[in-house]
Amino acid sequence: MVYDCGACIAKYLLCCFNFIIFITGSIVLAVGIWLAVDKNSFIALSKIVPSEHVEQFTQPAVIEQASYILIAAGAFMFIVSFLGYCGALRESQCLLTTYGICLILILILEVTAGGLAAAYKGKAEEQTRKYLKTTIQQYYTSGNRTDAVTLMWNHLQAQLSCCGVDSADDFRDAPNWDSSRGIPESCCVLIDKTTFKSKPPSCMTSPNSSNSYYDKGCYDALINWIRSHMNIIIGIGIGLGVLQLLGIFLAFCLCKTIDGYIK
Repeated sequence: MVYDCGACIAKYLLCCFNFIIFITGSIVLAVGIWLAVDKNSFIALSKIVPSEHVEQFTQPAVIEQASYILIAAGAFMFIVSFLGYCGALRESQCLLTTYGICLILILILEVTAGGLAAAYKGKAEEQTRKYLKTTIQQYYTSGNRTDAVTLMWNHLQAQLSCCGVDSADDFRDAPNWDSSRGIPESCCVLIDKTTFKSKPPSCMTSPNSSNSYYDKGCYDALINWIRSHMNIIIGIGIGLGVLQLLGIFLAFCLCKTIDGYIK
């Protein structure tokens, strides 16, 4: 089919962009499936390069939970990019329309979520705090039984120099946390923030304001971090929005061109 210059550019831009996302999504999906069906081979492979940093990510529970996330993310990227790539390559109005509608729905969900969060700021903050505390109560563990949620909290606390949602008290009634251990080591002043090695050995059982961050909540610390990086976050948000709008525009323009040539 012979196109004008604009339609030709739209076609190949859609093909190139969605092909990159398609390949990326396929890799993510394949890795997720691999981890889900054969986590032992991944653990064995990771032991080729022994490291304390790698070891904490190769716990069976961490790998299992990570595999579900990778499968969901990879499948989503795979399906949407497949519609855009094949729709543009095969000049299919049906696939291109479906692709454009998917992007519109994603954009509407993003704008709606942002609008609701801004309109109901107090309620959103309350529910977010409640949800974060629920993750500690239900999933945070002590000892060697590390899972993805525990690892996430440990890294968050170590990097932001904080403890719990509001304070170390959030761990007190967590059923999977051994209260005799005191506070998590990641709440202490650390020598190494990636392996959670605390500087004062007595920090966990005798925390104070000089050897730990037991009274500094991670929710407020995270909000402060977001505020300090607001320009970057807004820039990324605008960039993603522009890419989505461009994809919608190109998809429907190409659809209209195809329809014109058919008629």
